[in-house]
Amino acid sequence: MRWRDRFLFVAEATMKSQAETGEIKGHYLNATAGNVDEMLKRAAFARELGVPIIMHDYLTGGWTANTTLAEYCRDNGLLLHIHRAMHAVIDRQKNHGMHFRVLAKSLRMSGGDHLHSGTVVGKLEGERDITLGFVDLMRDAFIEKDRSRGIFFTQDWASLPGVMPVASGGIHVWHM
Repeated sequence: MRWRDRFLFVAEATMKSQAETGEIKGHYLNATAGNVDEMLKRAAFARELGVPIIMHDYLTGGWTANTTLAEYCRDNGLLLHIHRAMHAVIDRQKNHGMHFRVLAKSLRMSGGDHLHSGTVVGKLEGERDITLGFVDLMRDAFIEKDRSRGIFFTQDWASLPGVMPVASGGIHVWHM
């Protein structure tokens, strides 16, 4: 199924479900594409359909593409959900790569409204204190140094908007 057909199908099914149940429903239409122009075309089409939120795979899509898409979404009333496809290749390697904390901070600078951040339980499980440390880096305007949580220096984000961490992958009611 091509992206345009999928967007139409999902938007129609979402709105039909909302009408039948009276509940808010949602789906994050994936705007990730091979180039920025195509991503913007997908975002504009989602907006035309009345979809309130789209998704972007920021590591595979690239920083410049993500920033461009984030600015488009901000200017056009769309929320931008950030997926972290491919992160484990970069941040789960003990001998090379970089920590997800760095990826989360760079995403905050690039733009997005929420990010799959991992959790302390489930499929995307991470060390509790470290996970909570980078969750704070995503949300809070000011973070005190706390080496036990992976915060190596005090950081003031000033007026830079935060990113809402989103639990994902393998989380279910029994984890609560």
